[in-house]
Amino acid sequence: MAPVETSAQSPPPLSTTDAEPAAPAESEPLLGGPGGAIQQPDAPIFLNLVLGTAWLSQLGALLLLITTWSAVFLHKLGALISPHPLLQSLGTFLLIQAILILQPTSTSDAKRLGQRIHASLHLLSFLSFVSGIAIIETNKHVNHLAHLHSLHGYLGVITGTLLLAQYVFGICVWAVPAVLGGEEKAKSLWRYHRYAGYGLLALVLATVAAAADTDYSRNVLKIKGWTFGLGIALVVVGVYPRVQLRKLGINTARQEATRAV
Repeated sequence: MAPVETSAQSPPPLSTTDAEPAAPAESEPLLGGPGGAIQQPDAPIFLNLVLGTAWLSQLGALLLLITTWSAVFLHKLGALISPHPLLQSLGTFLLIQAILILQPTSTSDAKRLGQRIHASLHLLSFLSFVSGIAIIETNKHVNHLAHLHSLHGYLGVITGTLLLAQYVFGICVWAVPAVLGGEEKAKSLWRYHRYAGYGLLALVLATVAAAADTDYSRNVLKIKGWTFGLGIALVVVGVYPRVQLRKLGINTARQEATRAV
């Protein structure tokens, strides 16, 4: 999901452009009209979690979370394996919330608040992911099990590594832009953080899909692959249509027409 000063002020919101959009047309989402994808100035920020198509993502995220947790608690628990799916599914749920809360923001105040919540949710998600990885690796070490013997394992390592890099990059751009060459340079890089974020969401969902095909999921938890498939599809159709092209540095025809007037 600003120049360094001596005061304790929080970093100002960053965007790919210095100016705020003059009209909803300049925040055109990837698919469909802009009306359902932009947070109105007087709307509470937590409404962003269900705004536009986001409610579909919430259904998908809840389906993935509930399917995993119910499967774990309805079967025999193992101290060094049960927490892994619980923590990874929780981390995925929090990651989706971090994206949804920030996506529709448009005003400076909304962006600033959204960035704080976005960062906080990602921190919780990261801690959940790391804890889950630590537990499953401990299980493999203690029980002398093979590492990286499944597609899920390979994707997990790749995704975890790239997520860590994304978190570090996002913190640098938002909180300490001086390490990237200053505020203006950080602003020019901000769009790449967004591109990477949407790409990593797809990678996280692919890792989730691969988890449904592991021996543990099939033979112990008895998870049906279609439940994960449906949950992932709902997340995708809820998140990606709300992508704002302006925030990715893509000028639409309507933007160009607006500037030309």
